[in-house]
Formats: sequence, C-alpha cells, structure tokens
Amino acid sequence: MKADFFKKLTDKNYALLILCKGIFPIFAQFQMHMKLLLKQVRIISPASPFHQLQKDILIQNGKIQLIEDHIAEEADQVITGDDLHVSIGWMDMFAHFADPGAEHRETIATGAIAAAAGGFTDVMIIPNTKPVIDSKTQVEYVLKSAKDLPVNIYPIGAITKNTEGKELAEMYDMYHSGAIAFSDGTKPVQQANIMIKALQYALAHQTLTIQLPDDTSISNHGLINEGVISTQLGLPGKPSIAEKLIIARDIELMKYTGARLHFTGISTQKSLNMILAAKQEGWPVTCSVTPYHLYFCDEDLQAYNTHLKVNPPLRNRTDHMALQAAFQRGDIDALATHHQPLHWDDKTCEFEYAKYGMIGLETAFAVANEITNDLSSLIKMLTLTPRQLTGVSVPEIEVGAKACLTIFEPSTTYTFTKDMVKSRSYNTPFIGKTLKGKVRGIINNNQSYFN
Repeated sequence: MKADFFKKLTDKNYALLILCKGIFPIFAQFQMHMKLLLKQVRIISPASPFHQLQKDILIQNGKIQLIEDHIAEEADQVITGDDLHVSIGWMDMFAHFADPGAEHRETIATGAIAAAAGGFTDVMIIPNTKPVIDSKTQVEYVLKSAKDLPVNIYPIGAITKNTEGKELAEMYDMYHSGAIAFSDGTKPVQQANIMIKALQYALAHQTLTIQLPDDTSISNHGLINEGVISTQLGLPGKPSIAEKLIIARDIELMKYTGARLHFTGISTQKSLNMILAAKQEGWPVTCSVTPYHLYFCDEDLQAYNTHLKVNPPLRNRTDHMALQAAFQRGDIDALATHHQPLHWDDKTCEFEYAKYGMIGLETAFAVANEITNDLSSLIKMLTLTPRQLTGVSVPEIEVGAKACLTIFEPSTTYTFTKDMVKSRSYNTPFIGKTLKGKVRGIINNNQSYFN
C-alpha cells in the first residue's frame, strides 16, 4: 500500500521537495494501512459516549471498525504507550506555508509534515504567498497541491488584491472555488471602507472574516512592545493601542453588518475585554491566541533573541498573565499557531533587520498544555471550535466513522530538539526547552504519521 502513495510523488511539488531537501525518508512515515490498532487509549471527545474511557480502537481501510475494552485481532501496526490519549484530529486556523513563491521556507507538503508532527489533521493557510491567494486560480492551486496529503489544507482567501488593502479581491469566486474564510493574513486591513465591504460580502455566504489586529499607521516602526523593556533595550516600541484601535473599529463594523468576525493573535487585556463585552451582547465575534503569547512576555526579549520577534509583539507581564488567565477560564475561543517559517538569514541578523514570526505547529500542543489544567477544554479549542467557526464537518469517534484522529501523551515530559523539527525552517525559540505533552501522531485520509 505504501508503494501506491509514492506513485503520487510525481507531482512537481513532491519532486521539488525530494530534490531540494532530500526528505524522502520523512515521506516514508506517511503510511497507508489495511489495519491499525490503538491499544488502551483514553478517548478525549466530549461529544462521544466514549469520552474519558480507555479503549482499544481498530482502524481498517481508513474507518473505525471496533471500539472495545480489548481487541485481540492482528494489525499491520499496533500503537501502544503508558499515557496514550486520542481525540478527533486537531485544526489550526492560521498558518503560513509560503507556497507558492517562498518554497525555500516551506511548501504545502513540508507544512503538512510539520502539521502532522504537531498533531494537526487540518490546517487553514493564510494568503500571503507570491502570488497572493486572491483568485480562484490560487485557491485551486492550494487544493490541488494538498489533495493527496494526510493533512487537510484549507486556503484562506485574501480580502484585498495582493493583500495591499486597496481593492477587494475576487471573494465570490474564491468562495465557490473552496476558500474557507477571508483575511489579509499578516497584513491586516487598514481602511474601514474596505473592511466593511469585505464583511458584507462574507455575510452573504456566512463566511468567517479573520483580522490580525494592528493599526500600522501608529505601529509600523516598532520592533517590540512599547514599554519599560523597549526603553531599556533601546528598541522602538509598538504600542498596544494599535491593537485596541483595530479591534474597536472592526467590532463596530461587525455590528453594522451583522457578519461574523474573528480576531487572531490578540495579545492584551484591553483587547480581550472589548471582545468579551461584544460577545456578551450577543454579537458574532470570536478570538484566538497564539501559544507563544501564552508562554513568553517582553521580558524574555532582553537577550535580543530574534526568534521572539513576532507581530503582534510579546506584551508586558500584566497582559501576558491576563491572557493566560483568560485561556484557563475558556474566555478565548481557539488556539492559532501563527506558524511562520523563515529562512536562516531572516533571523540570524541584527534584531532590527530580523523578520517577524516563528514556526509553531510542532510545539503548539505542548506549550498550551503547560498553561491549562483542563485537557478537555484545550482539546475543544483544537478540535470543535475551529470547525464550528468555519463550517468544516466535525469528525466522530464511533464505529463506522472515518478515522480522523490525533494520538498524544499529555503527561509526557521531553526536551524539544532540532531534529524534531519537520518544517523546512527552524525559527523557533523552543529548541532546547523542556515541554509537557507529546504528540505521537495522526490518522487521517486513510494515512498515518507517527513521530
């Protein structure tokens, strides 16, 4: 069966991957099984009658055949462990795969490997490619490139042409070609007249609009959060009001249009307060936070670590602790990795010239798992909420269902090393750090990947 998968490597993207990076051994880990048996796994699926129960699960030809206390049947592969848990596959709402145009940083295929290694069966990718995903042709390119992968890839269509913020892109055509949501990704829409039109277009199809909140007119020259640390380090600051202004404006536009709006990468207490107030009034606004905003604050930048240069920037300890508390309470709707692969040259330079972003798919679960004590709530953020917001069908853990599963060990502690990075880029501050919560692998589309 594995040989059938490798026949698909004639696609130019896979050929390029193999020639340029030599990752053929990694692709050998994408396997197709007649039978796969998970032994004594604890099921974390609040909607399932098996929630919190420890069971054996037999998967055959991509479907769940049996869920029993003990299954004695032989299988092509048996997965065992002392702390094995399983949930429906995880979904990320905001990742950059840099393909087309910057394949030296990431491709759809290598991004899928990174996603699988991090436990994600579904990933929404932002449109900031070259060319931008702002037409049906580019949406179709993504879907075609990803069609044989074990990770489902969903393109986010650009709101504006070339993400320049000046003129609406072909939103109608992109929607009908398969765009799952709309956003200008890392280049947030600045003009209110453009944003209101985008919300109106999205409303017609009940499509989600995603905004990274940053008023670039007052934050464009900042490098880190404006505050005591930026002053001490002598670096230009990005004021938190830049985030607050966009959120305040777009909430009003959302109220005017009635369209659904999602803010990603929120980083301050004031941002959260405005979003929660609108939600309490019944408005369709939601938000997500990145794992790195939960883990780091601007005090961690005192060594000028360029891997911590991100946008929105790491905020002060007060905002950092407020985000952690909100995450633990369940006030934040989802976790978004903001996976941003960058070349070695983009980070190995003076802090001023380093680009924004870090990779995050492979460490997202472990980082978030250290912040919360409620595993079921975290799994909901990774599974149900992203699908409910975007209209993607929710998989089930039941006999006869298609197997879309993530296998993980929430109590396992390990040191994250460079050889664990499956992305084409290595721009992460987590290399060498001890993390809690290890992903064993995924099963999806009648294929599997195991670390």
